[in-house]
Amino acid sequence: MRTKPFLIRRIPAFAATALAVGLAGCNGSFNPVRDVATAVGAGPQTAATPDFVARSRPADLEYMPIGTPAAERPTPARTADQIKAAEAELDAIRAQNEAAGAAAAELGKTPPPEPVRLPANTSQPVRQKTNSKRTP
Repeated sequence: MRTKPFLIRRIPAFAATALAVGLAGCNGSFNPVRDVATAVGAGPQTAATPDFVARSRPADLEYMPIGTPAAERPTPARTADQIKAAEAELDAIRAQNEAAGAAAAELGKTPPPEPVRLPANTSQPVRQKTNSKRTP
């Protein structure tokens, strides 16, 4: 009968250890590798929180607890009749807006005005402008 090699017999133990180390890395407050590296001086150094940050944050963040029922609404939900009334009000406003838009579109269809014709002035000849400069 042959015995199993050392590594094959220890695979379950290695797997359990690797799993434990991997799960420990998921926890933000417990990281043994970071803690050892910081203690030695090779890891990240923690800096003090600046005063303006400490003053701007509340002492208690008051997160919503998980698993507790939500607080009741400060205003009750609308009834079906109230919802229908609000829809009717919005439909009336939409109709007014569509009518105003149609009126504005109708006003925009007017033809442009005719250009103003000035009487010709025949007493003075028309001069042409030149861009060249004369030199004396």
